[in-house]
Amino acid sequence: MASFDLEWIRSQFPALSQKIGGYRPVFFDGPGGTQVPGSVIDAMSRYLTTSNANAHGAFATSRRTDELIAATRTAVADFLGCDHDEVIFGANMTTLTFAFSRAIGRTLKPGDEIIVTRLDHYANVSPWYALEEVGVVVRMVDINVEDCTLDMSDLERQLNDRTRLVAIGYASNAVGTINDVAAAVRLARAAGALVFVDAVHYAPHGPIDVRSLDCDFLSCSAYKFFGPHVGVLFGKREHLARFHPYKAQPAPEEIPSRWETGTLNHEGLAGLMATIDYLAELGRRVSPSVENRRIALIAAMEASREYERHLSERLIPSLLQIPGLTLYGIRDAARFNWRTPTVAVRLKGQTPYATAKQLGDRGIYTWHGNFYALGLSERLGVESSGGFLRIGLLAYNTDDEIDYLLTALDETNAASA
Repeated sequence: MASFDLEWIRSQFPALSQKIGGYRPVFFDGPGGTQVPGSVIDAMSRYLTTSNANAHGAFATSRRTDELIAATRTAVADFLGCDHDEVIFGANMTTLTFAFSRAIGRTLKPGDEIIVTRLDHYANVSPWYALEEVGVVVRMVDINVEDCTLDMSDLERQLNDRTRLVAIGYASNAVGTINDVAAAVRLARAAGALVFVDAVHYAPHGPIDVRSLDCDFLSCSAYKFFGPHVGVLFGKREHLARFHPYKAQPAPEEIPSRWETGTLNHEGLAGLMATIDYLAELGRRVSPSVENRRIALIAAMEASREYERHLSERLIPSLLQIPGLTLYGIRDAARFNWRTPTVAVRLKGQTPYATAKQLGDRGIYTWHGNFYALGLSERLGVESSGGFLRIGLLAYNTDDEIDYLLTALDETNAASA
């Protein structure tokens, strides 16, 4: 970790040095949307100042926009480990997933089955349930309640010769569990099913290699890995060609453009390009001998994952010592490789909103609710009582911030006793 320069990392994020209500804010709200480097802000402003135009025009600013789209597509391909023409841009992950579910639904028949999981954000659940209107059967895989991990035996039991697609999350945005996606893909392949992976929560926490996973589709959101509001989706080239999207008739037919309805968020793509540049620079600082951008990005994400494990080891055991606190998810430090530093808790005698409000008043920003992981909050019996308090750490957070949180929780807990 000596090469993981936390001081340099924090210096890249202007939001971390501001004052709000007399406090320098502690951003533990990352799973809902990360802060962004100053270079991302500058890139978006620079695009709007010097290159703001629609694509495919016969003039300079339009040509700059075309170049930006192509360059950003290649950069994101390096981030995901795929080819540039397998990258789709959209408004957000939810919108892209609905678009693909509708297109895939055109090929399904009554009685065909889709599998979703109780651990997932409903952006990768509701689009598939919407296909029940054409007779598709949707099955839901259960969890192991004790540690909020996916019940892989239940997944295997539910797969059959009618299964057409498995929708699974790479990591839970509510409790941090990292799923064994590679194992799920192998099970789905044996049943002849496609696999759609929601990697929105995982993307800021570790490297992604869609070729190694062998998934058919993988979605993420730049807003969750230090970028602006831009949705990203990988699709295997053969699937992008064989499925037929709903689109405006004059829109291009070639891939990947046929999947991108309307004008893209060009200033958002400028910010996304700068996000990839930031992560690549972090990788080069961690490992100066890297040979290309893909390897630099892997180095950055592996170093971030190692540092975040340290944060988990500092946070979780201390949370478990707080009287009346319930922590949902993996607690054993020996298994922290199977979780992100995203932690869901409840304090006895307090609603998650009340706890989040008291922390927010001290400049500690956390989330409360179900975080669109409705199946999980219902399964754990907390939906009707306000869900969870979510503490979401990232590679720009510090030990001191964790200590401040723990002190605040202790004092909040004591005051309500």
